[in-house]
Amino acid sequence: MIDFTLTKEQIELRDRARVFAQEYMLPYAHYYDKTGEFPRPIMQKCWEAGLMNLAIPKEYGGQGLGILEQCLVVEEMAAGCAGMTTSIYVNSLGAEPILVAGTDEQKKKYLRPLTESLKFISFACSEPGMGSDVAGIQTLVERDGDNYVLNGSKFWITNAPHADTFTVFASRDPSKRHKALCAFIVDADSPGLKTGRPVEKMGHRASTTTSVILRDVKVPAENLLGAEGEGFKIAMKTFSLTRPAIAAFATGLARSAMEYARDYVGKREVFGEKLLNFEVIQFKLAEMFMKIEAARLMYLKAAWTTDFVGDSTIQASAAKAFATDVAMEVASEAVQIHGGYGYIDQYPVEKLFRDAKLYQIYEGTSEVQRLILARHVLSGYEPAMGKIPRWYNNKPPNF
Repeated sequence: MIDFTLTKEQIELRDRARVFAQEYMLPYAHYYDKTGEFPRPIMQKCWEAGLMNLAIPKEYGGQGLGILEQCLVVEEMAAGCAGMTTSIYVNSLGAEPILVAGTDEQKKKYLRPLTESLKFISFACSEPGMGSDVAGIQTLVERDGDNYVLNGSKFWITNAPHADTFTVFASRDPSKRHKALCAFIVDADSPGLKTGRPVEKMGHRASTTTSVILRDVKVPAENLLGAEGEGFKIAMKTFSLTRPAIAAFATGLARSAMEYARDYVGKREVFGEKLLNFEVIQFKLAEMFMKIEAARLMYLKAAWTTDFVGDSTIQASAAKAFATDVAMEVASEAVQIHGGYGYIDQYPVEKLFRDAKLYQIYEGTSEVQRLILARHVLSGYEPAMGKIPRWYNNKPPNF
């Protein structure tokens, strides 16, 4: 039997995140979007509210919550401000490789501090020449006695200038692609590690993004995650665990865009009628609602699969690809409904439209998700029909 009822604890967590988003994020979203400042005061409040680092197990000081609970929180926060939520949630992305492959000692050393005070851990995978092609990483790592030495550049790294720790992916030999990748925990104050200037972005301006330069950065051998050559597997496992949340991000933004549009059509009059009385507008809102409902169901299934079944790569890719497209479509329609007002920054839908685009790009582009799904359909999917007929039978039955 299928039951979509949330538990009492899940409802309380979701509602707490909703109140936080409406009290601390919505009122300041425009300010941080315009200034590009890092929203540290909001982050501090979020940490104090117990809405960060949700997946860290209880034995390391965390709450030990599942992907489903994280997605419920993320949807609410993204409805408040996508950029702030990216900076908040990147702690989960940065910590995930340690959760996936870290030793008990590594978890105690690097996860527990995240629960004791506001600290940041960033995920350093993408590079100037590669994003979704993780196997194409060019950052080099060499063994030097009891240390590894890293040389290379990372790009599009969220929270980098504020990070206390990085999880970094590097290659022993780029020509061997995924077979040579390694994952490391790197302290931000390591000699030779520098961060660049903040990138000016179309959206998510409340989230700081910079490059990370690694020049002869020595990393203790004890900071290797897993074994040499397991970096690609760790990265893919990490993405399968975090992609449901990106779908939840997109769902939250889309929901917010729909609610702004709903409010606007009840106030705006044209041709002597309120906009809400026009059938074309009603149909737009109906389409928005249907797509948001579908996106939410898909991310919930992906999250549930992760928490209770195991590998959710396919469900997570489907949810991310669909929900991020929905966010872009709904945000675009919200701007259209607002008309000229939707195109100026005095109305929130202009920001939502800019913010929505990134969801189709980071943590694996929409095209990469479709590639994963196509490969599944062609080689991993089991048809419900045991035998596919080559032609129709044009003869009547003879029972």
